[in-house]
Amino acid sequence: MAQRPVVLVTGVGRRVGIGAGIAARLARDGWDVATSHWTPYDDRMPWGRREHDPDEVHAELRAAGAATVAVPADLSRPEAPAELLEAVESALGPVTALVMAHAESVDSSILDTTVESFDRHFAVNARAAWLLIAEFARRFRGAPGTGRIVALTSDHTVHNLPYGASKGALDRIVLAAARELQDLRLTANVVNPGPVDTGWMDDALRCDLLERNPLGRGGTPQDTANLVSFLLGEQGGWINGQLLCSDGGWKA
Repeated sequence: MAQRPVVLVTGVGRRVGIGAGIAARLARDGWDVATSHWTPYDDRMPWGRREHDPDEVHAELRAAGAATVAVPADLSRPEAPAELLEAVESALGPVTALVMAHAESVDSSILDTTVESFDRHFAVNARAAWLLIAEFARRFRGAPGTGRIVALTSDHTVHNLPYGASKGALDRIVLAAARELQDLRLTANVVNPGPVDTGWMDDALRCDLLERNPLGRGGTPQDTANLVSFLLGEQGGWINGQLLCSDGGWKA
């Protein structure tokens, strides 16, 4: 039996989240799937979490035939990216693809954002992405043309200053990787999934977004997972250095 390639998907703490949807799709595609999560983040957010979510996610991955490992990782720590890749490689073997779905996302505006919050957003959303990409590149041992990097971004900035600004920095880091890491012949792309209701929307916001989407529905984690699946597959190997929208045509 051919060995399954290994993908690391960060930000898989909640079963309803985009990261979990991506991980499940990639397991069905034939990947072994490592995930990272940080439950203290979900604990301080209004949506909270279900205690057994990580176990249920990994039961689904195993049912799809994937070997899997879940690694708690506080990506605000500069040491965490290297520790995470080391743990994944020790458990499953060399990583062929990196999908970054983690995020710090706390609403605040220009006048009420604190320095602490601003710095935390950039540490998690931008600095950790840079360090993960760098460590992934140093460890990459796959055949030319097989390596993949995908990061999830957002274009939301109004009343969401630190999140939007740090995601803008993330975009530039990933697009730089598509060219700076050309000797590895890997691809690096950014995906903007638009508004996806993973438990953070209230009824009024949900209705408003539905009215403004030309397809008449909201996005789902599966929609994002479909695009990530394509980008990680052989047929997606010609897509490189791009910021792709998967939002049904929604515009603010």
